[in-house]
Amino acid sequence: MKKFLFADLDDTLFQTFEKCGPLNGADMLEPAAYYRDGSICSYTTRAQRAFLSFVQDGMTVIPTTARDHDGLKRVHLPFDSYAIINYGGVVLRPDGHADKPWLEQTRAAMHTALPGLQELARHIDAYAARTGFGGRARMIEDFATPFFLVVKDPDKRHERLATVEQEAVLPWIADGHGDYCVHRNGNNLAILPKALDKANAVARVTELLRAEHGDIVTFGMGDSRSDARFMAACDYAIVPRATQLARLTVEAL
Repeated sequence: MKKFLFADLDDTLFQTFEKCGPLNGADMLEPAAYYRDGSICSYTTRAQRAFLSFVQDGMTVIPTTARDHDGLKRVHLPFDSYAIINYGGVVLRPDGHADKPWLEQTRAAMHTALPGLQELARHIDAYAARTGFGGRARMIEDFATPFFLVVKDPDKRHERLATVEQEAVLPWIADGHGDYCVHRNGNNLAILPKALDKANAVARVTELLRAEHGDIVTFGMGDSRSDARFMAACDYAIVPRATQLARLTVEAL
C-alpha cells in the first residue's frame, strides 16, 4: 500500500535562521529556500534533513503550503509528485501544471470572495494610516487569481499584528463578513475566504491518488493552527515540536 505525506513547508520542513533556535556544531544548517534576489530565506537542520530522508524512503512527500507557485520554485528540496499551494487554491500535478478542474472551481469561489477582500484591504490600510502601523494589506495572486490578504509588521514585532487582528480584522469579520477567517502565526497575518482551505485540496489530491493507486495511507504534517484541518483529513498526523500547533496540542497536555 502506497504512503503519502502532505507536508506544510515553512516552519515545518525548514525555517528562517532566526527560528532555528539554539544551535551547536552538529546542527550544520543548509539552505532550503531562497528570496527572489537569490539570497537565502530558510534553512534545514540536520534533524529535518534526516526526517525528510527517512520519510522519502518509501513515502511520497506532497508540499501543502501557503506559498505561491514562484515561492514553491524557490524551495530547493526534492519533490516530484503533486503539490498544493496558495492555501489549497491551486493543485499542481506531477508534471508541474495546475489541475484545471480544481483551479476553475477555486477561481469561481475566489471571484465571489474578491469584493470582500478588497474592502478589508482598504479597511486595514485606513487603520494603518490612522494608528501609525507601518504594515499594509497585500493581495496574494497566482494563476491570474486573487486568493487572500497578508499583513506583516515591517519591524517583525509580532505583537503588533495581534493588535491589528483584534482592532481591525476581527470586528470587520464580525460585522457581517463571516465567510472569511484569520490565520496569524509569527510575523504573518493572513485573511482568507473560508472557501480556501488546504483540507479541501488534500481531499482532491487524495481522490486522484486513490484513483491511480487504490488503497493508500495518508499522513499530514504542519506547524500551525490552520494546518490542523488538512492534517485531520489524513490517516495520521505529525506535529513538529516547538511550533504553534504543538503548543496548542501535545505541549498543552
